Amino acid sequence: MSELEHLARQHLADWRTGWSMGSVGAIAEFHQDEGETAVIDDGFSFARATRRGGIRLDRKRIGSIIPVAYETLSPKRHRWSHAVAFCLPEQDARRDARSVLTEIGPDDNAIRGIDRTGILFDMGLSLPQCDFCIRTSEPKLLAVLRAGLGGSLFEPDNPVMGAILTSHPHRVALTNIGRVEVYQKIGGPDTGGVSPSGPHTHVLPKLLRGRRTHSANTPIPEGMMPLGAMHPGNPAIGPLGEDLPFDAGRHKAFQGLLASFGRPDIVEAKQRVLRGIQDGLAPRDFVMPGDRFARSAVRLALRQQARLAEEAGDAALARLVEAWRRQHDPDTRSDDEDDDAPGH
Repeated sequence: MSELEHLARQHLADWRTGWSMGSVGAIAEFHQDEGETAVIDDGFSFARATRRGGIRLDRKRIGSIIPVAYETLSPKRHRWSHAVAFCLPEQDARRDARSVLTEIGPDDNAIRGIDRTGILFDMGLSLPQCDFCIRTSEPKLLAVLRAGLGGSLFEPDNPVMGAILTSHPHRVALTNIGRVEVYQKIGGPDTGGVSPSGPHTHVLPKLLRGRRTHSANTPIPEGMMPLGAMHPGNPAIGPLGEDLPFDAGRHKAFQGLLASFGRPDIVEAKQRVLRGIQDGLAPRDFVMPGDRFARSAVRLALRQQARLAEEAGDAALARLVEAWRRQHDPDTRSDDEDDDAPGH
């Protein structure tokens, strides 16, 4: 078994790890609650599903995946997010990028057998690396969908999107490494305007217009395209975006992933900060890297050292780290910061 196969199986069995597939502006997420029963838990096929959603990685494609571990800054100075992007070379990642509503047919590869008679429709969002679909067997919705085939869901007065929002069909994000399925309601009028906790989807037309395959704050290598991501349990943020008491064990676990799958210069930038603090270097004498991702790594290292010092009750280290932060991680919002995503 490869290192990535072992990692995927380990995290599919860990309720604290979330998963996502999609693109900027359209994403499907799978999350679990502690103690939530899995209706499918098949390590052989790398699938896991609950009554609310599911994730499956294509076993034949795992060997082709390029994992990229990364961390991103939060607007809140005591927090950060992290993930492992699952990438393929662009030519292997691309799909049909349909721009109009298209009927695909029965979903023979649905994660749960009960869903394989449902009919898949590509929503036509023009995503390069993901077919963002809905799946339904409901006759009224099928009639509306078929009447709207070949059109854009965002055309004025198009009844299809309204029918989708009121019918709440399953959403299915299909990529060349697997799929995420969401069975819960769509966040909207029927949910008080918020997405339900656990598996959910977002379709945001304003972001879709940017036609970006990933956030500018994620260090995806040139020529690679992220198809999905694994979001291990965060040491500072809970599943609903709440602050958690710092978990040094989770932090250490992700630093291991970063060492194995992170961009080497970013890992080295963090190590330079730690060596500087250990050697008693004055913060003003530390030269910030020129690369924006490496600069973010410096700030991340300082945030993490502050939490570790607090956890250890080391007041002297905490004062030293705060002096470094005043110099290199000031309390101001920058373009390198991402909004925190629950469960990520």
